[in-house]
Amino acid sequence: MGSPPIGQRREILARAERGAIARRQADVDDLELLLIWADSHDQDPQAEPGAVPARRGGPRLVTVGGAGTPQVMDLCFAEMAIARQTGEAATRNSTADALDLRHRLPKVWSQVHSLRCEVWVARKIARMTRPLSRDAVAIVDRAVAEAIDQSPSRLLSLAEAKIIESDQAAHHERIRENQSKVGVWFPKPLPGSEVDQFDNTAGIRTVFARLDPGEAADLEQAVDDLAGLLAERGDFAAEEQLTWDQLRARGLSLLARPADALALMSGDNGKSQTTRRSATVVVHLTDTTVTGDQPGIARVEALGPMLIDHLAGLVGHRNIEMLPVVDLRESRAVNGYEHPADVRTRGELRTCGDVFPHSGSRPDARVDHDHAVPYDHTGPPGQTGDHNDAPLTRRHHRAKTHLNYQVDQPRPGVYRWTTPHGLERVVTPRGTVRASFLRTEDGAIKGERYPDLPPLDKPY
Repeated sequence: MGSPPIGQRREILARAERGAIARRQADVDDLELLLIWADSHDQDPQAEPGAVPARRGGPRLVTVGGAGTPQVMDLCFAEMAIARQTGEAATRNSTADALDLRHRLPKVWSQVHSLRCEVWVARKIARMTRPLSRDAVAIVDRAVAEAIDQSPSRLLSLAEAKIIESDQAAHHERIRENQSKVGVWFPKPLPGSEVDQFDNTAGIRTVFARLDPGEAADLEQAVDDLAGLLAERGDFAAEEQLTWDQLRARGLSLLARPADALALMSGDNGKSQTTRRSATVVVHLTDTTVTGDQPGIARVEALGPMLIDHLAGLVGHRNIEMLPVVDLRESRAVNGYEHPADVRTRGELRTCGDVFPHSGSRPDARVDHDHAVPYDHTGPPGQTGDHNDAPLTRRHHRAKTHLNYQVDQPRPGVYRWTTPHGLERVVTPRGTVRASFLRTEDGAIKGERYPDLPPLDKPY
């Protein structure tokens, strides 16, 4: 079959966009029906004449959502479950999420209604915040609603950080409880697992561990050190081409034979070739946390949100090299093609990683630093810098290079994209938005929906 014409491909993409919106709308409609059903069963059945007492199994009001949500008659979920063709427990849980969104996360609920967010993400945030008080959940609600255009993983990370920030005493308790649950487990294979079709254990053994974060990092480094030495000096058969994971597994196994591990690390001169690990930690802090005006949390690259005192425990026993504070208000440009290290660092911190539309890559993902406006070797000086730096994962970089994606960068951290078939997106540190959200009646692009953006008045 030949390639379909451009018009047909654009229609396929348009149908995919409409389908995504329709799915979100259907999910919102489902939650709305559950809310209507719950509202119609909010009267106390025990107050009705001749009611069977609750102690004898009669219906009663229960609270299924978090603090501040209305009560619902406990036996009403069964019939709705039949209509939804799902289980009663699933219907009860969905109703709890809907009640939490409407009564405890109204700003997020409003964004869900505008179809700016996947409903499953909002529901998960509702479950994550259910133990919080009304005041604490309001902090999460405001922060998540303001960042609603971020990818699901980043929204959930933000919610996680705000939950910790809003109730730090509870997080201290979680840490205390988890520290009593550390351990290492060597589960025995279950009967039949040797030949299981999907996950057989033939010839291997699984190991699980829960460790202190700092100790886990040390163990990871030790395993990596041994894997690197094995790759360099290991005595393997010529046909063996071990992957890094396989080398790490052998390195971990060596720790069971300390003499062999020591011999490998010592080399020919009998002196250990390993050094104490230095920590390179990128920490994001607010000004109030730095000054100590308010108790706060830190966001650590690759590790997530963390209490300040817990951060000290993570790196306190290592060699630490203090790097300068990166001030993102500064800007720098150079004449060469390559992005200098300080420009790359600011670009990654400013954008939190990949700036491809709707990218869900982790902030610590490896990126290429592409020129949003292609570099011209015969062009003017200063083409490389904060104003023209688009961090992209390799796959997205290849797509932009070879498939005629168009992008320009009105200012550091803001990117306007047009796909090969005309889909328009604006990527900011707050996430990705469809250009229609920012377009005025005359077809121009403005930043009114995002007050931190300058007017984007250049039409696509």
